[in-house]
Amino acid sequence: QVQLAESGGGLVQPGGSLRLSCAASGRIFSISTMGWYRQPPGKQRELVARITSGGSTNYADSVKGRFTISRDNDKNMVHLQMDSLKPEDTAVYYCNLFLIRDFWGQGTQVTVSS
Repeated sequence: QVQLAESGGGLVQPGGSLRLSCAASGRIFSISTMGWYRQPPGKQRELVARITSGGSTNYADSVKGRFTISRDNDKNMVHLQMDSLKPEDTAVYYCNLFLIRDFWGQGTQVTVSS
C-alpha cells in the first residue's frame, strides 16, 4: 500500500519562497510518475507540476519559471520548490503518485498573503 505525506506548507508573503516535500512509502516510487496538484478555495483541483520516472517534467502555465519539481528516488521523495509566490498560488497542495491508479496525500496548506 502506498502512503504519501506532504510537508513544508505555511504562510508566506508575496514574492517569497516555499519548498514542499512529499515522502512516499511503498516499493513503486522509482517507477511511478509523481505530481503536485493544488485546490484553491472554491475551485477544482488542478495540476501544478509532474515528473515521470525518467525525470521528464511538465508544469502548469501559471507556474512555469517559478516552480521546480524534483525527485529523489533513493529517498522516495518528491519536492516542489516554489519561488516568486503570488496570492493566487494560495491553495491546498496535494502530492500525487500515479502507477496504474492515483494515490493522494492529505494535502498541505500554502497561503500567500501580506
